[in-house]
Amino acid sequence: MKSSYPIYCAGEWIASAHALAVTNPYDGATWTSTFLAEKAHVETAIQKGLAVQDELRRLPTYVRANALAHIAAGIEKRKDEFAEALSRETAKPLKTARGEVARAIQTFIDGAEETKRIHGEWMALDRHPSGTNHEAIVRRFPVGLVAGIAPFNFPLNLVAHKLAPAIAAGCPIVLKPASKTPISALLLAELIDETDLPKGAVSVLPMDREVGDLLVTDPRFKLLTFTGSPSVGWDMKARAGKKKVVLELGGNAAAVVTDSANMESAVKKSVTGAFSFSGQSCIHTQRIYVHQSLFDAFVGRFVEETKKLVFGDPLDEKTDMSAMIDEKNAERIHAWVQEAVAGGAKVLYSGKREGAAGYMPTILTNTTPEMAICSKEAFAPTVNIEPYTDFNDVMKAVNASDFGLQAGVFTNKLSEMHTAFDLLEMGGVIINNVPTFRADHMPYGGMKDSGLGREGVKYAIEDMTELKVLVVNKEAM
Repeated sequence: MKSSYPIYCAGEWIASAHALAVTNPYDGATWTSTFLAEKAHVETAIQKGLAVQDELRRLPTYVRANALAHIAAGIEKRKDEFAEALSRETAKPLKTARGEVARAIQTFIDGAEETKRIHGEWMALDRHPSGTNHEAIVRRFPVGLVAGIAPFNFPLNLVAHKLAPAIAAGCPIVLKPASKTPISALLLAELIDETDLPKGAVSVLPMDREVGDLLVTDPRFKLLTFTGSPSVGWDMKARAGKKKVVLELGGNAAAVVTDSANMESAVKKSVTGAFSFSGQSCIHTQRIYVHQSLFDAFVGRFVEETKKLVFGDPLDEKTDMSAMIDEKNAERIHAWVQEAVAGGAKVLYSGKREGAAGYMPTILTNTTPEMAICSKEAFAPTVNIEPYTDFNDVMKAVNASDFGLQAGVFTNKLSEMHTAFDLLEMGGVIINNVPTFRADHMPYGGMKDSGLGREGVKYAIEDMTELKVLVVNKEAM
């Protein structure tokens, strides 16, 4: 790890007058630094992105595919460096960080493949007599300059989900990584700089909120893709003007464990879904509804498995859980738990702070839907477990949320699987796994307050391109 990292502005490595210290949330120690971009740097990135967009648009498919493959190979060669950077900047346990690195590699591999699959179509137009002797060709063209804003929780793979489809589609992109976790994105920029992409095709610029607001409001950006909190995302959409907007926002994801489920599998997967990376995921398993006949046994085994989790230094190979991103969020979730207890909820395990930014895995029951711990996005290592008796009623309980990102249903009945898919107001319904499951090439996104559009390279390319139709009158040729 370096003591300082420059930022990447349109193919140039630069510094600014505003240093940015990067700390490890586990111990609060500054382990490296970088810089915050200024408005002038964003303007340079915009102008150079616009200057190369025609070149990028005409770039042969194999050049874009080779660039993405090079990035994937580069991450593979430097995977230990990437994992350490992730672990230091997020307090993500090292073994969890390695999983994110592997996913990012696959995301860029998917990008290289999807570059070759941006298909159009030929259409006959003679469904009506006026279309006789006419035919059409439909093609996708790059939308133009893209603004990407990524969150702290998966600062490598969610950055990859902005960069890979932009490169594949032939769109220049200015990317703002989270200011708490910028280093893995700058390591990616080092690999991008080695490719044959035109300089200016990609900029990676940490920014404060004021400077970053240019990505939202500047009309020269044709698409804004944002991953983060619902309140920030919907406000951005309101101020984004005429540009296309893709939002991947939050959730309070639920899992349902039916009486036909493999309970042992459901327990182990649900513990992982609830507490991996201290629950700091949009699809963190926050609510679990267990059939009354299994409830006591499920809760007992869930508590047993939770007690096995090791809290500690994220760089220790034995660590399963570490600190949250900052002390403010640890204080917030502790207040929510205390509020729930005051309202009648029961703590089955923990509910305790650990150091400045740490929060131990917490299991609650006897919660009510209006409690913040139920209705809002916890983004923390807490889970509510409640019993149910009727399947249709529990579907309504899952849907009784402002969010609609993903839900999990543990069942071995086909009828329940189909009912869940039909009834749940979610972007994804996961059978016999937790809502925290995501394969990076699948369409990923939500309904209601959980966002607009879909990620997954193939589906993000659709948003980053515009359809154009060529109509030919063959009779006149």
